[in-house]
Amino acid sequence: MSVPVAGLPPRLALSALVGAGRFCVLGSGAVRWRGVRAAHRRGLSDLHPQLMPCQGFRDSPSWLPKYRSESKSYITSPKLATTLVRILKKEKKNADSLILECNPGPGILTQALLQSKAKVIALESNRAFLPHLESLRETVNGKLEVVYCDFFKMDPRNSGIVKPPIMISETLFRHFGIKAVPWSEDTPLRVIGIFPSKNEKKILWKLLYDIYSSTSVYSYGRVELNMFITEREYEKLVASPQNPHLYQALSVLWQVACKIKLLHVEPWSSFGVYSQSGRQKKRKSKKPLEPINKQVGQNMCLIQLTPLQNLFTENLTSVNYDVFFHMLKQCFMKRNFKLMDHLQLLSPVNATAILKQIGKHGDMKITDLYPQDFKRLFETIECSRESCRWLFDDCIEEMIM
Repeated sequence: MSVPVAGLPPRLALSALVGAGRFCVLGSGAVRWRGVRAAHRRGLSDLHPQLMPCQGFRDSPSWLPKYRSESKSYITSPKLATTLVRILKKEKKNADSLILECNPGPGILTQALLQSKAKVIALESNRAFLPHLESLRETVNGKLEVVYCDFFKMDPRNSGIVKPPIMISETLFRHFGIKAVPWSEDTPLRVIGIFPSKNEKKILWKLLYDIYSSTSVYSYGRVELNMFITEREYEKLVASPQNPHLYQALSVLWQVACKIKLLHVEPWSSFGVYSQSGRQKKRKSKKPLEPINKQVGQNMCLIQLTPLQNLFTENLTSVNYDVFFHMLKQCFMKRNFKLMDHLQLLSPVNATAILKQIGKHGDMKITDLYPQDFKRLFETIECSRESCRWLFDDCIEEMIM
């Protein structure tokens, strides 16, 4: 039997968990389904990615998708790694907390985390870096585990065959004994990494679906993300009506779901860019290393995304969130419309009564609403006695990237 997780005995092979591959809304989010009207149960709750037969980390896959040839950025500066560890320790007093590190690459940050007494599960999607990470694991007495896995492709929502480095979180977490905790409790674990610049927007949307539906890693509780993101995308996440050119549905959904904290800003030149073969790209002369995506700024922002305890309420749940998503999508497609016009298009309820309840004027533009205003608007419509259903009741599948 092949060993799918580096350093673990064959008896713990992931093949023993193949039966746990069903992907549905479970864990801490399931409790919130009780008492929710059946008519509101419209979430994505019955998708079934299938696990491939057990495949060892050292077995070369027969398929090589195009995205694997793309270069990625990695932390290569020991000074930056030390700075990040100091920031993370300041943010959380428990130095022994469990950390999932996404794409550690050469392992510079990995070593700094281990020296701070953290327990690390390194999720590396590039086979070229696995031997070095496995060698490091042998020297740290159980403080490090290495998994051939792409965190950013965890739990795909489309059905089909799941092949390494794509993985199902339930399988991974059960393997390491990570247990789910209620949404009301503290964060069960921390994730640190760098968003791939070419797929930032798609990844941000996928993570939003996972948070609001309490699926994937968020079925285990309020998982905290500490991620480097391009400055441009960070500005979109925190945009408000004061930044109309950046303010969008993505901004609203992230600000409603999470506390967004800027921890550190670092120039692109501090990161190393490696090819899929594991070779670092050389800089030309003394010019700073250009970002992979030239459309973004020259800085990277380390942000902390912590899901809010009060995200879910009686009228915004992990099973009717898709309507909230769709409402925002429709609003920002017609961003110059007045609030009254949108209400008349969105729902059969009495628009005047809704405006009175939320304390807003019908003549204001929809984009003058702040994120919490949108949430309140949605909840008010949902609990209205007149509203048997929304005029739109479409599946959010069309929005999935």
